[in-house]
Amino acid sequence: MRKFAIFIVVVMIVLVSRCDLRAASLAGVTLPDTQQVGNAKLVLNGLGLRTKYFVKVYVAGLYVQQKSQDPNALIAADAPKRIIMQFVRGLSKEQLADGFSEGFANNSPDAMKTMKADIDRFLGALEPVKEGDQMILTYDPDTGTTVALNGKEKLTVAGPAFAQVLFSVWLGPKPPTADLKKGLLGQ
Repeated sequence: MRKFAIFIVVVMIVLVSRCDLRAASLAGVTLPDTQQVGNAKLVLNGLGLRTKYFVKVYVAGLYVQQKSQDPNALIAADAPKRIIMQFVRGLSKEQLADGFSEGFANNSPDAMKTMKADIDRFLGALEPVKEGDQMILTYDPDTGTTVALNGKEKLTVAGPAFAQVLFSVWLGPKPPTADLKKGLLGQ
């Protein structure tokens, strides 16, 4: 009987340790269910897969303080939020910059003029990525929008305006793909 009890305890420990403490997996990428931004604990709102011509490019996870399926409210919120992009294929700096430029033009065309300096700084901070690399885009009302690649901060843009333009790339009216937007909204 004692051996059976030990066996059960060992099985329970193994099962608990194997329980996914991460929220979701998509295309072989698993992202955690929470993130800490300053004093705010963010929860995973949803995961989406960016494809281009049927090729998987990256998995993105959107983190917010309170889950929402309202893209306009998420974009406009002056609250901490984060997008984690986990690349499942390599991209050149030019490919990344072209993708973001297209996203800005499609979702915030006025910002291409009014925020040109910030957008140019952002595009200039991009680097080539390879499979497995992670880009983290974080908005914190206290500091602004921070861009990090593989844990190294590349740039911070102060104020909420750039964050709204950046997050509209995925949540605006013309996202890279409709499925990516739906995934980030948890739909």
